[in-house]
Amino acid sequence: MDILSVIEAKKRGKALSREEIAYFVRGAADGTLPDYQLASLLMAIRLNGMDARETADLTMEMAASGEMLSPDVGGVPVDKHSTGGVGDTTTLVLAPLVAACGGKVLKMSGRGLGHTGGTIDKLESIEGMRVELPEQEFVEIVKKVGCAVVGQSAHLAPADKRLYALRDVTGTVDSVPLIASSILSKKFASGAKAIVLDVKTGSGALMPTLESSIALAKAMVDIGHHAGRRITAVVSGMEEPLGSHVGNALEVKEAIDVLAGRAKGPLLDTALFLGALMLESSGVAKTREEGMEKMKAALHSGAGLQKLREMIAAQGGDARVCDDVSLLPKAPVIVPLRAREAGWLQKEDCTALGLAAQRMGAGRVKKSDVIDPAVGFVMEKRIGDRVEKGDVLCTLHARTEESASTAGDAVLAALTFSPAPAPKARLLYALVTPGCVADLDM
Repeated sequence: MDILSVIEAKKRGKALSREEIAYFVRGAADGTLPDYQLASLLMAIRLNGMDARETADLTMEMAASGEMLSPDVGGVPVDKHSTGGVGDTTTLVLAPLVAACGGKVLKMSGRGLGHTGGTIDKLESIEGMRVELPEQEFVEIVKKVGCAVVGQSAHLAPADKRLYALRDVTGTVDSVPLIASSILSKKFASGAKAIVLDVKTGSGALMPTLESSIALAKAMVDIGHHAGRRITAVVSGMEEPLGSHVGNALEVKEAIDVLAGRAKGPLLDTALFLGALMLESSGVAKTREEGMEKMKAALHSGAGLQKLREMIAAQGGDARVCDDVSLLPKAPVIVPLRAREAGWLQKEDCTALGLAAQRMGAGRVKKSDVIDPAVGFVMEKRIGDRVEKGDVLCTLHARTEESASTAGDAVLAALTFSPAPAPKARLLYALVTPGCVADLDM
């Protein structure tokens, strides 16, 4: 067997055998296959897809490409994963809240992918924060604190780590089999037994249509069900940034503001809903409704913010940021972007907004790019809001005046205004469980 024959088979739309999948996954993990051949195969998969059997085989082979953990964390290990969005900081809100309720959140997160932000990049904006931990230390923090958020270990699903980085720079991000196998291989390898998936849909999502988002959610729920994991998926909206803050340190600030009770809105609502599902899935709550009550109680008592302090400290970070957000990195240029016309904000090109932040330095264009933690922007208006000429649409946090000007033009180009009132963006669309897709109207 050779990689060229595997590429050729998939290029012609043929289904790959388990043996062929195992061959290229091993080559990705041990470095024997070069980037350019792996990139070629990724593009063939992106263009011609994989059937359900291929996707399941790819998931299990990638999970088995490294160590498979069975951690003792003093409870059911639970994880949450988002398919990626703009201003999506739910992990930093719900992980400490779930831990405060008695859950054990074993969270292995990724870096930015395409126009979407990465939780690990956000955490690294906290001085001293360690996101690369030995597996035993990772497990011990979860056992003691209740939650830990780390980057993917080199020993867990190493094939995915390499393919994930290549997808980011080869235009192969938006593929159902590649997304499903990437997400679930990491979850299976890390030892999560209960998993809640947040599958985004809309202009800022990897899957822009509701139909494709539901298809991805169903594919992952089915793979998890057959693997003996309890998996629930939520299809949520990404027609606008979930939170108002876009950019690494800015999003950490917003998460702290939410946990401190200073900020509300869609970010909090989504985090509470997903967290309630995590508590139900892991057996900490008997029902979703009970889970929601526990989450709200942990928020209002300040227990969630305390858990974030404990997690940051356990991972070597400066936990003082939880009480003084001014300790986070700050951009030297902060300027308002004002509306040039009056009307109702009708639509946002959320992908364009994510790309604007990426080009400011908040994300990577090339694999080797270094993140600037301080840059990004804060959106002051949401879809459906009335805007007067001269109102501040967003506040730009940039490294230079030129960067702020370029980003400002990109943000303006991403917004559409209407002379008539426009409806608010929908937040939650569907709840997907094995064999069932239930409508959520939020």
